[in-house]
Amino acid sequence: MISVGVDVSKGKSTICILKPYGEVIMSPRDYEHTQSDLKKLADQLDGFEEEVHVTMEATGNYHFPIATYLKKKDYYVRIINPLEMKRYRCQGIRNPKTDSIDATMIAQYGIDSWFRPFHDCVEDNERIELKALGMQYFKTMKTRQDRCLVLESVIDRTLPGIGGILNDYDKHTGKDKKSDFVYDFYHADKITVYSENRFCDRYASWSKKKGYRYREKEARQLYFIAKDSIPTLPPSENTKLIVQDAVKILREVDASLYDILTRMNEIAKGLPEYATVMEMKGVGISIGPRLIAEIGDPRRFHNAKALIAFAGIDAPPYQSGKFMGTERHMSKRGSRVMRKIGYELMDTINKHQKLYAGDPVCDYFLTKRAEGKKYRVAMFAAFNKFLRIYHSKVSSVLNERDI
Repeated sequence: MISVGVDVSKGKSTICILKPYGEVIMSPRDYEHTQSDLKKLADQLDGFEEEVHVTMEATGNYHFPIATYLKKKDYYVRIINPLEMKRYRCQGIRNPKTDSIDATMIAQYGIDSWFRPFHDCVEDNERIELKALGMQYFKTMKTRQDRCLVLESVIDRTLPGIGGILNDYDKHTGKDKKSDFVYDFYHADKITVYSENRFCDRYASWSKKKGYRYREKEARQLYFIAKDSIPTLPPSENTKLIVQDAVKILREVDASLYDILTRMNEIAKGLPEYATVMEMKGVGISIGPRLIAEIGDPRRFHNAKALIAFAGIDAPPYQSGKFMGTERHMSKRGSRVMRKIGYELMDTINKHQKLYAGDPVCDYFLTKRAEGKKYRVAMFAAFNKFLRIYHSKVSSVLNERDI
């Protein structure tokens, strides 16, 4: 039993090698994440006749180089949750922390959990790329939210009150009607310079040119808001620059989101579970690929409860003596991307209750609402049920393919 503990940092790792009963084979030493340095480590591990286990924490993207290199050398590599390791190492009173101490503790953890079952699902390149694109989409969407706030703060000074009148970003087409409108009509004075009927004609031609459906009621609402608003910036060239610059940046972000989502759909279509996932109620071309990307192969979770825990919507039991905790909150110890997707999914089901009547997830959501549960409580309870069904269906599809 030879345990290799790897404390991962950016560009390097501190590595300690132990045997049972605290016997140190190699004291903590730094290795760069380069071919030459990791070859030295692999050559040293090749010299051992005993079984070798390598243990390291999941550290974003930093652990990928050394984990990938050692897996290609056919070493048993276990990647653990940093929270689990933190709780393991905090057993003393002082708890000093250095890279050397961490590497030693990780190696000791590897010995203590030597016989603990560990399932490492090897994913193909398509799933790895899909996962990376999903994370890129999530981060880019956060950027979009920031840019939307910037644009809204400018609009509040040039054309206040139009929020909610025009459609926002459409994930399916990549178009944003509100941004396109304020780019051309950046100030209230650019609307009120026309009469109401003349503006309606202008808005009709603008809608046709941009590819939007014209609605006369919408045009008259915009004119009334512009007429009644109090802009706090003048209709100058500087104001025009501020508004149009904010719109240009937002358009770039929108184009990036559309390209990422399009590519994710192309990759997801090549996976065996794509048709099954897309048939599930509430799942569309926006949610489906992201859901597949984040979950990956559901068989890497030993049961549906593990998948629910991965999403962080489980409520661990709490019992002591005669006390039994009943009002438990979800742990949120999991993927925040999954919780974001779950919110969008259940919001879609809520908006299409009549269309999804008879679907077990939708019916379960409505049952919980009828019991008096709050909207979000019912929402994530139904998402819990959705993940159980997802785990069962997709695992069956993948198992049939492997037979």
